[in-house]
Amino acid sequence: MEVYYVPLKEIKKIRQQVKNPIELCKLLACIFRLNTLAMITEAGSGHLGTSFSSIDIITWLWTQEMKFPNQEQEKNSDIYFSSKGHDVPALYSLLIGLERLDYDLIHKLRQLNGLPGHPDVNTPNIATNTGPLGMGVAKARGMAKAYRLDKRQGNFYVLSGDGELQEGQIWESLTQTANNNFSEITLIVDHNKIQSDTWVKEVSDLGNIEEKFKSFGWEVKRCDGHDFNALRKAFEHFRTITDKPKVLIADTVKGKGVSFMEEVSSEDNLYKFHSGAPSKEIYQAAFNELIERANKQLAKLNLAELKLDKVNIPEKVTLKDPEKLVDAYSDELLKIAKDNKDIVALSADLVLDCGLIPFKDKYPNRFIECGIAEQDMVSMAGGLALKGKLPLAHSFACFLSTRPNEQIYNNATERKKIIYLGFLAGLLPGGPGHSHQSVRDISALGSIPGLTMIQPSNEQEVRLALHWAVEKNNLSSYLRIVSIPCELNYELPSDYELIEGRGVKIKEGKDAAIFAYGPVMLTEAIKASEELAKIGVELAVYNLPWLNIIDHEWFKKETKTYSIIFTLDDHYVKLGQGNLISSALAEGNVGKKVFSFGLREIPACGRNDEVLKYHQLDYKSIVNKVKENLRKP
Repeated sequence: MEVYYVPLKEIKKIRQQVKNPIELCKLLACIFRLNTLAMITEAGSGHLGTSFSSIDIITWLWTQEMKFPNQEQEKNSDIYFSSKGHDVPALYSLLIGLERLDYDLIHKLRQLNGLPGHPDVNTPNIATNTGPLGMGVAKARGMAKAYRLDKRQGNFYVLSGDGELQEGQIWESLTQTANNNFSEITLIVDHNKIQSDTWVKEVSDLGNIEEKFKSFGWEVKRCDGHDFNALRKAFEHFRTITDKPKVLIADTVKGKGVSFMEEVSSEDNLYKFHSGAPSKEIYQAAFNELIERANKQLAKLNLAELKLDKVNIPEKVTLKDPEKLVDAYSDELLKIAKDNKDIVALSADLVLDCGLIPFKDKYPNRFIECGIAEQDMVSMAGGLALKGKLPLAHSFACFLSTRPNEQIYNNATERKKIIYLGFLAGLLPGGPGHSHQSVRDISALGSIPGLTMIQPSNEQEVRLALHWAVEKNNLSSYLRIVSIPCELNYELPSDYELIEGRGVKIKEGKDAAIFAYGPVMLTEAIKASEELAKIGVELAVYNLPWLNIIDHEWFKKETKTYSIIFTLDDHYVKLGQGNLISSALAEGNVGKKVFSFGLREIPACGRNDEVLKYHQLDYKSIVNKVKENLRKP
């Protein structure tokens, strides 16, 4: 597959030749779209729709509005960041084109030591980490306060998504910002009307947001976010306002610049280009539209067509019969819900990612879309449970386990039954970066009374875990589900059943045992065991899906012949399952040696194989540590 980039020398030439700011921004925005499209295609994932809707706004900001004084006055520079963060490929493309990032990084989106999938302050010109939604205005207010304390001057521009306005923190932050007259802060709403998969108005209608912002004491302007003249006038007006913060509601189009990316599917009313990478055919069609528009603009200015660089991308490796845990969950939920009329499914704007579309279609009255508002969703689940329903609350594990943590605990104190479904669990995929890699949810939720945490290892165990949570557990459950398709090298016994606190041996071994859970880590453990067998080391592999409980008698029996136990966490080592196992061994006073694998630092962003290796969770790293601990050559 061939992917085309606009090289830096072409961008520099246009910046030098085109003096009219409107014409310059039109050309640059088109070029930044071309390079953003190429970056996401080469990376294999990213967020095209929101990147394209925001490019015109940031192009005008960075080239015409923001002040970047010389080095002696650098402390007074203006600051920009995106609160939503998903659109960071657009910002990278712009920063590279304006020579604020090394051009070589254009090929390192979502790679180790490259450009993270969501903003990270270790990248030049990135002001703050974002990805979890709702933080932007408060972060800007903190920065502005620091500037005031240090007698520095500068403006703060924060880009927000309209879906993001469903998060309560946004509204909490508005009053304080207005009360303290933070006129140096400008919030820009990328109002493209679509959140991850569907229309904002169909999830949580924002109503008259102009009047809402005004009621909080903000100066409000609204304009076409793709009209550079309109943007210029809006910012000119804002410069006259010195006594209150400002908000620009920029009406935009998600996927702007590529005709078929600007549309919601007529078949299912879902937007197809929020995340992921385009196929070869879709890339080519999008590229053709963008390059034709760029060259037409150049021709009007009597300038030569763009000369492009070409990169060949290898075909993706196709997995052989991968296990898809999300699909298995989706299928089993439908079967259970047919007989259990009390089941109600709640979603936090992740109906597609959590496999809920079939349930929504089949049982629309028992499906509730709560939008990007996890605390609200979890509290609503608590209300449903108090009145006899069985609520299932769905979101990404990184958000479900943390933001509504207090609400989950409150529900637990009422001792009613709720099932929490945390998807995108664990270290992988590595591309989105640390804001989306859920590696602390065991520690965040594990001590909540009456909440049992399970991580299924394959499709079979997903189905069993859901049945256990619905039919056998009297209190609440948290199912931690890996979202990526996984090619497995093991099977569970055909007669396997979930018994609370117990696991199952899936590979024999007499020299040592390793306990793991979930498809990613069990696959690496099996590979390690097979590699060790080549040098005469027999490593038994156990699947232990229970993350915060353990059957001590079963565990004592299973481990009695081993002098060393290894644990493998898809989580931080600290307060992961390995700590539970170590405590069980210490409690039994058996004097066995324990070595725990897991994360010991903030998760790295990159390709899945890169990330596993970096954190020494790939099978080769496991082999080396086992040999080291067993003193084998």
